[in-house]
Amino acid sequence: MTTSGSRDFNLDVAELIEEAYERCGIEVRTGYDAKTARRSLNLMFAEWANRGLNLWTVKSHTIDLTQGQGQETLSDNVVDLLDVVLRRNNTDYEVQRISRGEYATLPNKTTQGRPSQYWLNRQINPVLNLWSVPENSTDQIIYYFVQRIEDADTLVNTTDMPFRFYPCMAAGLSYYMAMKRAPDRVQMLKTVYEEEFQRAADEDQGRTPLKLQPSFSYLRV
Repeated sequence: MTTSGSRDFNLDVAELIEEAYERCGIEVRTGYDAKTARRSLNLMFAEWANRGLNLWTVKSHTIDLTQGQGQETLSDNVVDLLDVVLRRNNTDYEVQRISRGEYATLPNKTTQGRPSQYWLNRQINPVLNLWSVPENSTDQIIYYFVQRIEDADTLVNTTDMPFRFYPCMAAGLSYYMAMKRAPDRVQMLKTVYEEEFQRAADEDQGRTPLKLQPSFSYLRV
């Protein structure tokens, strides 16, 4: 017996919708059935952005700063920022995030210097507000951000995510469709969805080794 040797299984949007309807105990019969499911799928992707970090969507971007310009408008695909550093002469310095209230109380927002803090104004196009305002045009800001998941525009599109999220995606869309078409299955499918999402989210966390270091002040000879 031989194995397939392939590792390219993927679901296009039509197959995902079919799977979701089958779990609801109904069939896709009309174009509207597919349209309403595709809309629910995109709403679910927005929900995932609100749930927090999905590692496969984390990207980085570099901005060349301009002296005296303390605001930078970011792309509308930026959901949130994770880390921001200032690069000067090949050395990176952490830029700390502050709240809107903390930014509002800064006495002089035009003070020039090496930026050490930022406030992210999360509009449709987020605006990065730096303080201090850049004192030269040679520094760079490098930020790591959560990128918006690509939309499911057509039935032949594949989805913008790694295979480990397929079970969660199918379970989630099934739950969303049950709220519209199979109310008797809502609770069951919601439970399955939450379990699948938790498994996928746990696997999606960054893995760093745990290192315990004793405090020598407690050691006695």
